[in-house]
Amino acid sequence: MSRWEPNARGRLEQAALELYAERGFDQTTVADIAQRAGLTERTYFRHFADKREVLFSGQDALTELLAHTIEQAPAGVAPLAVVGRALSAFGAVLDGRRDHARRRQDIVDANPSLQERELIKLALLTDAMAHALVRRGVAAPAAHLAAEVGMAVFKVAFERWVRADTTDGLTTVVETTLAELPGLQD
Repeated sequence: MSRWEPNARGRLEQAALELYAERGFDQTTVADIAQRAGLTERTYFRHFADKREVLFSGQDALTELLAHTIEQAPAGVAPLAVVGRALSAFGAVLDGRRDHARRRQDIVDANPSLQERELIKLALLTDAMAHALVRRGVAAPAAHLAAEVGMAVFKVAFERWVRADTTDGLTTVVETTLAELPGLQD
């Protein structure tokens, strides 16, 4: 095994995506993933708690990005516009990774336990945005509403982006989807 090659985490993520797509999530073991990556199971567990988490890594960094973007927005910007800025920043992280996002989403969509984990992730990100808005001085009910609406916009935008044959990046699709909201009130 070539255990000492760099980027063990990235190699494990890539191996997991490949194996989940080839065999299915339930039929793939951590040992399979480690072997495909040329690493040991011990190395796998240094990076990920279980075989689901390889698909959900980076959540802490995304939570921090969303909260930081909201907290650093200029004063006087409306709560939903602040959330839109944060979601655009989130989209920028994924821009250029559409193929990876599409393959990952196909795996999540095919497995109910992964769908549940995805919903938990999105709920935690929504809560983080709401709390960041409260820290900006937005009343809690309005903060939670803005965060929930923002996450709904993100979910629709992500689905459009990952399934469409567009050259637009996710940031653009998020902004376009957010701009559709006023038209829903007519």
